[in-house]
Amino acid sequence: MQLVIGNKNYSSWSMRPWVLMKQAGIPFEEVMLRFDAFTPESAFKQRLAGLTPAGRVPVLIDDDGFAVWDTLAIAETLAERFPDKKLWPADAQARARARSVCAEMHSGFGALRSHFPMNIEARLPEIGAQVMAEQPGVRADLARIVAMWRELLNAHGGPLLFGEFSIADAFYAPVVMRLASYAPPLPEDIRAYMARVQALSGVAAWVEGALAEQDFLDFEEPYRTRR
Repeated sequence: MQLVIGNKNYSSWSMRPWVLMKQAGIPFEEVMLRFDAFTPESAFKQRLAGLTPAGRVPVLIDDDGFAVWDTLAIAETLAERFPDKKLWPADAQARARARSVCAEMHSGFGALRSHFPMNIEARLPEIGAQVMAEQPGVRADLARIVAMWRELLNAHGGPLLFGEFSIADAFYAPVVMRLASYAPPLPEDIRAYMARVQALSGVAAWVEGALAEQDFLDFEEPYRTRR
């Protein structure tokens, strides 16, 4: 299989299935389409046009050329194809809850995503403090994430959201990286969970790739004028 992704430093959506597959030991070939712009005539959009009508990364391309796009669809496809990897929790209620929190990440937290765009190489605590002071929507999103993570960690005993690594941890790994960059105040138990996620081999490998890129794309950089 091939997984088509964008820049590792910026592409939070690409990070989810890449980390999921890498951490679960599912073999794949990475196909990197570096961002140049998101206009229809950009090289990025032109290359994607032959892979998916959605025009976005990530895209999972099966051995026969069949393409699956959208992170939730990719995750469900992988869970079906590789049941031995136990990508969803075994318990039915835990599995339903894991799907719920993944869907919540998939469709929600717009304020946090908008004001804390993923930028793995950047350290922007002063921006984080300003955003937290000025944006009630970000404060509300963060409070919900803290409450969710704490509830799941307490319910399943850790070390990850549903005990063992699952799709849910892969879906929230980009949030962990956003919070690492902007450093809002967080409780100790939440920072400890973030450290465990960052220590996962799949996450560490993604971060290593992000740091090696050394790209600076001004359209992805609302807070910096240079690296």
